[in-house]
Amino acid sequence: MMTRRAFLLALGAALPLGTRAARASTRPAFARDPFALGVASGYPWPHGFVLWTRLITDFEQPDGGLGDAILPVRWEVASDESMRRIVARGSAEAAPERAHAVHVDVEGLEPDRWYWYRFSTGDAVSPVGRTRTAPALESTPSALRFAFASCQQYEQGFYGAYRHLAADTPDLVAFLGDYIYESSWGRDHVRAHNSGEPYTLAEYRMRYALYKSDRDLQAAHATCPWIVTWDDHEVDNDYAADRSEDGMDRDRFLARRAAAYRAYFEHMPLPARMRPDGASLRVYTQLGWGQLARFFLLDDRQYRRWQVCPRRAGGSNTVDPRRCPKINDPERSMLGTRQEAWLARAFERSQAQWNVIGQQTLMAQADRMLGEGRRFWTDGWDGYPAARRKLLGALHARQLRNPVVIGGDVHYHAVADLKLDFDDPRAPVVASEFCGTSITSQAMPQKKIDVVLAENPHFKFGDARQRGYVRVTLSEKLLRADLRAMASVRTPEAECSTLASFVVENGRPGPQRSF
Repeated sequence: MMTRRAFLLALGAALPLGTRAARASTRPAFARDPFALGVASGYPWPHGFVLWTRLITDFEQPDGGLGDAILPVRWEVASDESMRRIVARGSAEAAPERAHAVHVDVEGLEPDRWYWYRFSTGDAVSPVGRTRTAPALESTPSALRFAFASCQQYEQGFYGAYRHLAADTPDLVAFLGDYIYESSWGRDHVRAHNSGEPYTLAEYRMRYALYKSDRDLQAAHATCPWIVTWDDHEVDNDYAADRSEDGMDRDRFLARRAAAYRAYFEHMPLPARMRPDGASLRVYTQLGWGQLARFFLLDDRQYRRWQVCPRRAGGSNTVDPRRCPKINDPERSMLGTRQEAWLARAFERSQAQWNVIGQQTLMAQADRMLGEGRRFWTDGWDGYPAARRKLLGALHARQLRNPVVIGGDVHYHAVADLKLDFDDPRAPVVASEFCGTSITSQAMPQKKIDVVLAENPHFKFGDARQRGYVRVTLSEKLLRADLRAMASVRTPEAECSTLASFVVENGRPGPQRSF
């Protein structure tokens, strides 16, 4: 690893010896573009947002090629795309202990408007990103366009879906988990991880750098602000709280989780208040869009109870509930008691016209056995039925207006009614659900989804054959969701089309097909 002194001397080799370090630290020259991971923004509020970038010059080095150098990074926000009307500026340090990542909480801006931003360091200037502030809390915006996505296994496909998402010019993107994959799996890979499964901080940093090197993903980040939550693969497949899938010692696993959480923070446009504390990082939060919409972003990994009846030391299984009665334990939680209490209070206080609950996976009950008997997958909400009833009961009891649940994880497009009792055909529908397919990650065969559709009448749609994302348009009276589907993920230039569209009417829970 290059020392800070060696790095600065290398940059300033043409300067007089006595001034090299000082001058190089303020205006270094780079042989390679240090902004190779692009720029991003996130978490808009009425008077600001978060800006992010990470400096890197060598993807094959754990330190990103910058050693222990501490580099000054300047940032600018403008009211025009040409960056002539600068409205905010400042500087930050890109330091090795933070992987040379920069997070800036920008404040003092006007609500409900678009801005442009860029970073610079030495002789290098980043691409210009586009972002925006949220509407004022008391305002009544006429519309909101957002998209949500999940599950982007790098080896299994190109990120062409993001090229189409960026062309949709949404106001906001919600990413709902599995931003990276720790493991290599699947068939017919089109590119490679080029390294083994990550366990250390340096290894997770390198995995994020690889994923974020994709130009289509960078373009989507530079198009609008993102809000994010995680699922399991940001750490380890099927992990639950402090237990790994394969029986790793608890202390070793928590050390791995701490490394993964730190790398996650370093590579996402998260506000400073979310900085991790060891193996803990609070990502659940809420975000308002005037009086039109409120987003509740949840974490169903960090605080959940362990899965019941696992196949291995931990992790998921598909079980007959009669042979695994622990699945119905009323004390088993997906969110943890503190997050559940926070969410119930947030439901009670929300005055928004639409309330969007962003979480990782499919919420509707999905019996996977055709005919007599039942089989449920234990890693999703079907493995925590009491916790699901508690969440749906909380929003129903508090008369939350127009609740809509969005999710990912299962790698297929699904649309469903959410009910307090899925086994009672007469039970009222209390919320609407849209679960998006994966950006690239491979799915189960469609015939298995057909079983779910046949056995679960509250499902309106299910299709696992194509990868993609979901595009949503909100107005006062209507939510419209377009299920976007890629023709292929084996080539970056593939086309994208709308597989199906559904609407939810104001005051009428339950999605309806739009033809």
